[in-house]
Amino acid sequence: MIPEREKKKLLRTGFTTGACAAAAARAAAISLIKQEAVMRTEIDLPGDGSAGFAIERCVFDGSQASCTVIKDAGDDPDATHGVEIQATVCWQDEPGITIFGGKGVGVVTKPGLEMPPGTAAINPVPRQMIERSVKEILQNRPATKGVEVTISVNGGEKLAEKTLNPRLGIVGGISILGTTGIIIPYSVNAYKATIARALDIAIACGCRQVVLTTGRRSEKFAQNGMALPEECFVQVGDFVGYSLEQCVDKKISRVTIWGMTGKISKLAAGHLYTNISDSQVDIGFLVGVAADCGLPEEKINDLKEAVTANHLRRILPEQYIKKFCDKLCQLAAVKCYEKTEGKLEIDCIMSDYHGAMLGRSHAR
Repeated sequence: MIPEREKKKLLRTGFTTGACAAAAARAAAISLIKQEAVMRTEIDLPGDGSAGFAIERCVFDGSQASCTVIKDAGDDPDATHGVEIQATVCWQDEPGITIFGGKGVGVVTKPGLEMPPGTAAINPVPRQMIERSVKEILQNRPATKGVEVTISVNGGEKLAEKTLNPRLGIVGGISILGTTGIIIPYSVNAYKATIARALDIAIACGCRQVVLTTGRRSEKFAQNGMALPEECFVQVGDFVGYSLEQCVDKKISRVTIWGMTGKISKLAAGHLYTNISDSQVDIGFLVGVAADCGLPEEKINDLKEAVTANHLRRILPEQYIKKFCDKLCQLAAVKCYEKTEGKLEIDCIMSDYHGAMLGRSHAR
């Protein structure tokens, strides 16, 4: 959580590729139905509120319409800033909305990601945003026909080379991402100051323990899973090491760290600043952890083909998953405990993308 008085320190916000795709799709649906150019549209965001988007180009005829949005990433150093995202909407005979990836949108070729192999790299939340934005326009139309929505990215193939997509097995373009629709960039100093102030507020509100979360989703999951006042939950992003130092300085005695598989894996390997520019998930390290859990030698080679920490966890034989997840949490808790020289009681909890608890351990 970010205290209101700290928000002024934030840099200019931007929009995710998912939000831009949804806006382009909504505008194209309007253009198709009304047979007129659309220059601006507004969409609902996954959380609260809405956002308006200028339409860069709009072309239409009786069978289809295409609209584009130029992505504005705000002050975030995003590789996709300025990219042109296009949505083409055309009629289909079957009711409903079908979403495809076009030129410049990657195709998933390996398991372990949020979308299965063979599908366009348009993640679940952006798909929901696109579908909802188009469905609102179609709601007064006869249900006998539906629409196809194709999302394309101008120059996406070349742009993908600057991302992790090739390593993750996503080929042919970029991914359409975003769980909130909004990109909130922070300067390092401002983010750290925000963490320090949030901890001060927790102490002032009488919190005896704090929960450090690695993002918005993990914070939501933690709030649902732990009966603590709102002020006890602090989003620390990649700055776990710094946050632990602040907890020691401020005489907080107990800390719970809640994150998902990738972040916990980095902590377990000793990377307490988890930004991808500083650390990447070490598949070899995770294979070693699995081996220590008693995984048979013949299964080890399968794990070496994993592309993400979450993928590796999912291809583990079922009987080893709980032990593996608990072991990762234990290693992460110990690394964090060592960082504080034993001055904090550390709990570490790992959940999946839906908030289900996968592992838990502590260091005291």
